[in-house]
Amino acid sequence: MLYFEKEQSFAHKMDKKDSLSTFRDRFYIPGGTIYMDGNSLGLLSKDAEYSVTRILNEWRDLAIKGWLQGKTPWFYFAEEIGKKTANLVGANPEELIMTGTTTVNIHSLISSFYKPEDKRTKILADELNFPSDIYALKGQLKLKGFHPEKDLVLVPSEDGYLLDEEDIVNLMTDEVAVAFLPSVLYRSGQLLDMKYLTQKAHEKGILIGFDCSHSAGLVPHKFSEWGIDFAVFCSYKYLNGGPGCSAFLYVNEKHFGKEPLLAGWFGNNKETQFDMSLVFDPAQNAGAWQISSPGILGSAPMEGSINLINEAGIKKIREKSKQLTSYLVFLIQEYLGGEPYSFRIVSPENPERRSGHIAITRDQELFRINEALKSKGVVPDFRPPSLIRLAPSPLYNSYEDVWKVVQYLKEIVDKEEYTSFSSQRDAIS
Repeated sequence: MLYFEKEQSFAHKMDKKDSLSTFRDRFYIPGGTIYMDGNSLGLLSKDAEYSVTRILNEWRDLAIKGWLQGKTPWFYFAEEIGKKTANLVGANPEELIMTGTTTVNIHSLISSFYKPEDKRTKILADELNFPSDIYALKGQLKLKGFHPEKDLVLVPSEDGYLLDEEDIVNLMTDEVAVAFLPSVLYRSGQLLDMKYLTQKAHEKGILIGFDCSHSAGLVPHKFSEWGIDFAVFCSYKYLNGGPGCSAFLYVNEKHFGKEPLLAGWFGNNKETQFDMSLVFDPAQNAGAWQISSPGILGSAPMEGSINLINEAGIKKIREKSKQLTSYLVFLIQEYLGGEPYSFRIVSPENPERRSGHIAITRDQELFRINEALKSKGVVPDFRPPSLIRLAPSPLYNSYEDVWKVVQYLKEIVDKEEYTSFSSQRDAIS
């Protein structure tokens, strides 16, 4: 049972004994801000900056020789970063590769794993998933001559925030060929039971994959032990790889040898890639699902970032994350639960069932409250129609950061400061 106190002195006490507090100084935190948006874009670390600079210098000094003579040879860069990241998600090194983008990787994997046969024609997903994932699934159905309205089964949510795993399992019928689900619901932060869902899918003869963009780098997983068939995740949230940094793709070794249908040159066996044969010789690992040459400069930050994350340790990161989010929940309930504040938490109460952010809502004026919060130097994010997500990062946020954010919210309502802000949203909120 976690224990908290509501006074600021408690935050100071927690910060003094925080074993990860020294990592904060290795990140560039924008001046005068409390950054609570790491679930959308993680901050730049000095380690990532160094790896970008080093690779730029390799390009300058080595030119094309960098493909084999770089400190991490560019020709093997995707594989090497995959190996360094594999322990975070419980993958064998050859099962994970850094490549493409999340949505491109979904297309690549679904095109191979979705093989409609007889009455198994459906893809199972959920109605709370990130829109890009659903767009990709609909496109794959159409490419194979099926109809999203009929053949894409979306698990419904009773409250618009959470899913019940039993509802998912109940829709795993003998008409489903593939299930593709998020590890974490991006709005509420609910962490699904991936092990249980994988077990149930396999019992019913269904292949299953996950989008782990909102958990990778924060929540330890055991992809290989659980038997997950395939997975994707981005690198710019909790992995702090930078905007648009290359993503990751996982394929369980039991599927090595399966034909990648979106085949590309960099998916070829490394030993024969420069034979320039017109016959595709796929790599016998997850690298077979690469399509194009890796974006070395775009991937460069991840080398420094993954070294930093491995130094901190994924278990310690997860434990501090649970502490920070639980402290945030406690303070919201203590300070903001009653009138006139009336904030409600829609994230799971149990820290074991959520990822790294807390989602709060309110019946009125939440967007303008969000704008007022930003004016005080806090960087949250807003999800329409009425959701603020706050994501305290274990590597660069403090307990005092969390305490201050709650005090700012209280002050905004107490003084009605939100009334001076427009209700018009920008393109990115």
